[in-house]
Amino acid sequence: MPADKTAVDIKLTTEIFDLGQKDVTVVEETGSYIRKGNTAVLTFTEHQEQGEDIQALITIQPEKVSVKRTGAVHMHQVFRKKQKTENVYRHEFGTMHMETHTDQILFKALQEGKHGELFISYTTKMNGEGKRRHRLTLGFQLAR
Repeated sequence: MPADKTAVDIKLTTEIFDLGQKDVTVVEETGSYIRKGNTAVLTFTEHQEQGEDIQALITIQPEKVSVKRTGAVHMHQVFRKKQKTENVYRHEFGTMHMETHTDQILFKALQEGKHGELFISYTTKMNGEGKRRHRLTLGFQLAR
């Protein structure tokens, strides 16, 4: 089955809830969307105002979502619904061990004339410290 590569506009919103505080980060970039069978792949570059850019590769499958980031940071985070996963997060200030417990994954594939969306609700523990709740919303639509 051939894979179709499509240019898409991406809006990635990350919300982190920690000790009653909420931190929101929004990244808007143009990238590509590839769908082959029941796997979807999104790739894009996060252009940093200062420092090295970050390349993102997000692979979405029915049983898991994989997020690989390289450049200014290096990480490979895997989300499996109702499971705990672990990874190492490397950036210019050092290396951290990260535990992720995924509560919810919702995915709506890109369909002609519409937009797609990936939503993940999860908690993380960095270096065994306290838990932080996260919500990741990645919306994408055909590039304008």
